Amino acid sequence: MKLRIGTRGSALALWQANYVADRLSQLHGIETDLVRIRTSGDHFASGPDARSVAQISAQIGMKGVFIKELEEALLSGAIDLAVHSMKDVPTETPAGLAFPAITRREDPRDCLISRKGRTLKTLPAGARIGTSSLRRQAQLRHHRPDFDVVDLRGNVDTRLRKLESGEYDAIVVAVAGVNRLGLTDKVTQMLEEDVMLPAVGQGALGIETRSDATEIVRLAAALDHADSRACVTAERALLQTLQGGCQVPLGALAQLRGDRLDLDAAVFSASGAEFVRRHDDGPVADARAIGARLGAALLDSGADEILRLAGRTLGQGR
Repeated sequence: MKLRIGTRGSALALWQANYVADRLSQLHGIETDLVRIRTSGDHFASGPDARSVAQISAQIGMKGVFIKELEEALLSGAIDLAVHSMKDVPTETPAGLAFPAITRREDPRDCLISRKGRTLKTLPAGARIGTSSLRRQAQLRHHRPDFDVVDLRGNVDTRLRKLESGEYDAIVVAVAGVNRLGLTDKVTQMLEEDVMLPAVGQGALGIETRSDATEIVRLAAALDHADSRACVTAERALLQTLQGGCQVPLGALAQLRGDRLDLDAAVFSASGAEFVRRHDDGPVADARAIGARLGAALLDSGADEILRLAGRTLGQGR
């Protein structure tokens, strides 16, 4: 059997697809072909008129802008598997598709990379910090309202080039992408959860298949990592309760403590001045319920109003 794995064409997406291909080969001796697919998000995010994910979603009114074409290819039978960063995946899975595997999660945190080795604390007032994520922007402004936080688009390599050229004093990116591309030595500071909560699903990869492809589902399921699935399930249940998308200023992190799951989450205003942060925990088996419960607690504490003040309505998703 030879399986066709659909992937976006960026260096990071190709790394992720090759990782899954290698694991399938190791576990099952299966050959694979990578099928590169350009998504709507890729089209609008590149070129001279590149836009942020928030701008792309607002313009074309589409959830899952970085996975839509991959899912269409699955449903049409053009590919057998698709590999996604779980932080890009909407909370609603199309009929006929399933996620038999969430692989072992990489470090979910964000990190700071600066030109002169300065940390979040030692960067000067007015420092120009680049990130396209509303979540990161809001949390940066919360901790350092004196920063000049500006949009930064493009893949990891593009962002690093812009930093090195002097366009920014520092950038904030996901640790997982930096590690996977072998660029860990570039990291100036790891940002802990008390400073910056990560995006829902950050660092986790999902393998999506057609739900009726029984044999492919079975093969892919061997790559599932139960602990990672539990954490991602809790975070995504939280997001679904908030009816939010990947561009709302929401940070969340689920962690296992023995047989219990801890979940921290916060919603920030765009300025970072207003926020609601809450915690919940319970048995790992109740991961989905913990996420839903914490989402409801955030809403009861005023998160919906903060999201509206941040310029997002709860109905706007990925």
